[in-house]
Amino acid sequence: MMKKNFALIGAAGYVAPKHLKAIKDTDNNLLAALDKFDSVGILDSYFPNTDFFVEFERFDRHIEKLKRRKGVLLDYVSICTPNYLHDAHIRMALRRGANAICEKPLVLNPWNIQPLIEIEKESGKRVHTILQLRLHHSIMALKKMVDEGPKDKIYDVDLTYITSRGSWYTNSWKGEIGKSGGVATNIGVHFFDMLHWIFGGVTENIVHKRDEHNASGYMELERARVRWFLSIDYKNIPESIKMRNQRTYRSIEIDGNEIEFSSGFTELHTKSYEEILKGNGFGLIDARPSIQIVHDIREAELSPLKNDYHPLLISNAKKVQYV
Repeated sequence: MMKKNFALIGAAGYVAPKHLKAIKDTDNNLLAALDKFDSVGILDSYFPNTDFFVEFERFDRHIEKLKRRKGVLLDYVSICTPNYLHDAHIRMALRRGANAICEKPLVLNPWNIQPLIEIEKESGKRVHTILQLRLHHSIMALKKMVDEGPKDKIYDVDLTYITSRGSWYTNSWKGEIGKSGGVATNIGVHFFDMLHWIFGGVTENIVHKRDEHNASGYMELERARVRWFLSIDYKNIPESIKMRNQRTYRSIEIDGNEIEFSSGFTELHTKSYEEILKGNGFGLIDARPSIQIVHDIREAELSPLKNDYHPLLISNAKKVQYV
């Protein structure tokens, strides 16, 4: 297979190294990279000869010159920029005749999806997104179990994800809801995609808590009742995890049984790229349900704590049994 030509937007971002590694691991070329910040020494570890730009106009002109002067065409643009810029950068990739590979969330609002579908058809190129949990071995096994289980069974699910962040988080674009979508969108969209993928569409979506550090609620899907809790606050990490000097905690309980998926994340971006390069991957239609879910969470009125809610919402709370 001939090497594909990539460009990357957002080279100084938190997630960019995963994309750089994926491009390298799949034996492809990175022709150009862009970021308004110039702290991108990470490029030397993967593609030391990549042309780097801090201004979009020069980056865009460089890609045009490669095409017209050298006949070098761009196959993919990898997008690792702040969430609110994804839509514009996807459009740029398609206008340049390249496919887009965009980090989650693909866009912030569900109404952004349809115009991209239309531009995708006009350009003949594809928009791909990273929904890496669909490729995690434990999550794939869970989906298989549900698919092969009783069709009328409704599962009780507790989802907890706490990924500690310092004060930089809320002082960056991630702390601005108009740019990141808030905690549920920024750290939770791929979990909601996973739940929808496994248990079906949403029939009820209740939000109990939503602030700059936490989000929590109760959701009913076609085949599951889900209590969920997302946080960037280290204080919410269980003591047993703190004692191991770990700052991240992931837990999924299905009918009271823990699903182990604390490991196996390191190669998921590379696996995502492998599938995309084979003509598979996840696109606009795949991403739409989770974008709708996090939008509804962002806009919902907060509900009082009654009936079903996540136990971490109340100190020393006992788990509430489903009715």
